[in-house]
Amino acid sequence: MSTEPETTEQTGPGTPDPGADDGLRHDGPVGEGGTSGGGVSGNGAPEGGAAAEGDASGAGTSAGSGASEAEAAGEGGASDGGANSEDGASEAGAAAASGGSVAPGAGGAPEDGASAGGTGSVEDGRSGAEAEPSDGPDGPDGPDGPDGPDGGKRSEAEAELAAQRVERERIEQRKAERKGPIESGGKLSGTAADLLAAVRAVESGERPSATVFAEPEPAPRRPAPEPAPRPRTVAPEAAAAPAGPAPETVQAVRRVLARGGAPETLAPQVAAALGEGAEERLHADPWQLLHVTGVRPEQADGFARALLGAECRPDDERRGRAFTVWLLEQAALAGHTALEAPALTAALAQRAVPDPEAALNGTLAEGEALVFQDALEDTPATGEADEDDGRPVRVLVGLERYALAEESLADGLARLINSAPKEGGSASDWERAAASAQGSAAELLRAVAGHGLVLHTGGEASRVEPARLLVEAGRLGLRAWAADHSPLGRDGFGQLLARLAQAPEPAVATVAGLLSGAEGPGRDEDGSLALDLLVVLDAPQLDVETAALLVESLPDGARLVLAGDPAVLWSVGPGRVFADLLAARVCPQIASRLPDPGPLGELVSGVGAGELNQVAAPGKEVVIVPVRDAGEAVHRTVQLVADSVPRAIGVPAEQTVVITPGHGGAAGTRALNAALKERLNPGPGRFGGFDPGDRIAYSPAPGRTLPGQVVKADAEGLHLSCSGAHVVVPKERVETQLRHGWALTAHQAVGGRWPAVVVVLPGDAAKGLSRPWVYTAFSRAARHLSVVHGVEQALPRAVAEIPARPRTTRLPALLQPPAQDPGTQEGTAG
Repeated sequence: MSTEPETTEQTGPGTPDPGADDGLRHDGPVGEGGTSGGGVSGNGAPEGGAAAEGDASGAGTSAGSGASEAEAAGEGGASDGGANSEDGASEAGAAAASGGSVAPGAGGAPEDGASAGGTGSVEDGRSGAEAEPSDGPDGPDGPDGPDGPDGGKRSEAEAELAAQRVERERIEQRKAERKGPIESGGKLSGTAADLLAAVRAVESGERPSATVFAEPEPAPRRPAPEPAPRPRTVAPEAAAAPAGPAPETVQAVRRVLARGGAPETLAPQVAAALGEGAEERLHADPWQLLHVTGVRPEQADGFARALLGAECRPDDERRGRAFTVWLLEQAALAGHTALEAPALTAALAQRAVPDPEAALNGTLAEGEALVFQDALEDTPATGEADEDDGRPVRVLVGLERYALAEESLADGLARLINSAPKEGGSASDWERAAASAQGSAAELLRAVAGHGLVLHTGGEASRVEPARLLVEAGRLGLRAWAADHSPLGRDGFGQLLARLAQAPEPAVATVAGLLSGAEGPGRDEDGSLALDLLVVLDAPQLDVETAALLVESLPDGARLVLAGDPAVLWSVGPGRVFADLLAARVCPQIASRLPDPGPLGELVSGVGAGELNQVAAPGKEVVIVPVRDAGEAVHRTVQLVADSVPRAIGVPAEQTVVITPGHGGAAGTRALNAALKERLNPGPGRFGGFDPGDRIAYSPAPGRTLPGQVVKADAEGLHLSCSGAHVVVPKERVETQLRHGWALTAHQAVGGRWPAVVVVLPGDAAKGLSRPWVYTAFSRAARHLSVVHGVEQALPRAVAEIPARPRTTRLPALLQPPAQDPGTQEGTAG
């Protein structure tokens, strides 16, 4: 591979790349050929332990606060440079409060300075990310609203006319496909009038009125019959959204918020979070405001002072309990299912809680958190001794929901491990199937033949081994299914499975679709999934709650295979199920010996081992594009996606994805998506910032991102096509659930692979890089990888020195046999 020297002349924006007649720079070692320009300071720059992705406003943690809180809790805030160093943890939180700022009158913290001010703001996702220098674990990865360019500033009239022609053609096509076209006329009313207004507004180029978006009626969900082909037109939401709080409750809460100087627009969220009697609860305990996503402790302090006056004290037990629960919620956003008690009390002390021990004990006494004692194999310096047998233990504190999920998961896994799997062919039949395979594929077949739980590790090439397992299991009479984390992963594995099994409808679904009944085999009469073997791909993306639901849904005698690449980013939600199981060694583990091929496979394998190697790339499989600053990084990225990669590599722009560490900053997803939209699908963004043909990233639930494309907008909302499924997003959810999707974060891209990937590393992203992030981003490329490189030596340093950040979980201890760990895994409340 030719190496571009560090002294290579840098070209400015608008100048073609030198040195190659195809518009691409020569391939060179990633980490060399750096620029002398350094980083870019400004909004969106990652900070230390907080990572680059996610919006900083989501659940109230930011680079200077939430991440530091998790670090104060003893776990360094982010987990793996992924779940909170990017959008992952942000997806774990809901969108930030939309009510502007919490500015309680004379408010601030209690008089001893427990928290400064009380004049902070509860900003929406977009403004929060732009205000904070980094995207911490609580920034909503879910979309923060329209970031598209302003159509009024366009300078290319021809591009605008072309976009309008495309829109009109699509509208005419949709009108022709409708079964009941709307008759034109002035007497229409209701939905018909709204539909007609939407069509006319689009055709005339005007922005549609607010009434053009009406919330659609939820479609009923029914389990697919057996055998069931994978449905292709099912919306991701399996059930209708719950009804909102009563209007009178919202109005009563609004009055309380007004008395405390908080924005009244928070009222619906407060009423939904506190439930029945929300007004009385909030008035009696102003710190209950912390239950609203995006509200920070100092803001709750100011609100409490405005309501309580002189009665507001820093040692108020209500304040201590609320702060304790809030810190545990922030830890969950960072991936932890529990925190060690000393770390939690230290974090409370940093929040100016005068008596952290009393605050913790009060929280436990009220049942708002649970305490556990887990035995330690090694005696740490800070370990406490169990009074019964003198063994060292660690005292953990966690929220009930995650504690119950981990215990349920451990029980379900023990059931699989200790029960005999359902017979599907004789032992000789399984052996013949294994003999027909080779290497680790044969080992996988033999392990599954006699065990209820098996782990399989490997890269992209290794996915052929679980596919071979499913084919052979089907031939032996087992109801065998696969489930993937994302629709892109599902579709890719489905194609592989179809080639092996020669079946038009492969038995593969998404995990969410399988659990909801929207995809997969449906359920038996007892409520269990109607299958005998389940292979879960991209298993590192399973958080404890999803894994618990999945294991609980398996029938007795079922076999479960968890397959995935342990080097990728961990799950968005709390826990690290796959890594904990690998460490516990409670079941067979099969490591694939199939390497990923070619220069890309060699590069990614080296990153997984902590080395950033030079690779020979005669077909320009790997190209390094040094840049001086974020502005040049954006320009180069657009040039690569729109021109160089299609011309030199033969991959069109619609099959290329851009991956960058964060949403904010001068070269984050927002800036890149705005520039790419301007070049690839220019338009005024008349539908909540989106136009037909825009690529989008749709987040129907925390931790889930579905790439897709905007089809149209009408009275129902914004119509999307996501991996062949038709999705309608109501107007009121567009801002919180949609982003443009030409550029993604690494966590959003997990589970998908594209023919070409452009990884953008601006200088301000250097502190947010880690080995799992780089591994995940680079391994999304199937044919070509371009690295827009502006972090100089921070890239090889991240690969060599920054592994996944640890997460505090209880699953390894819960999985230990009772004989090895007697009486030390008890959990009590209070």
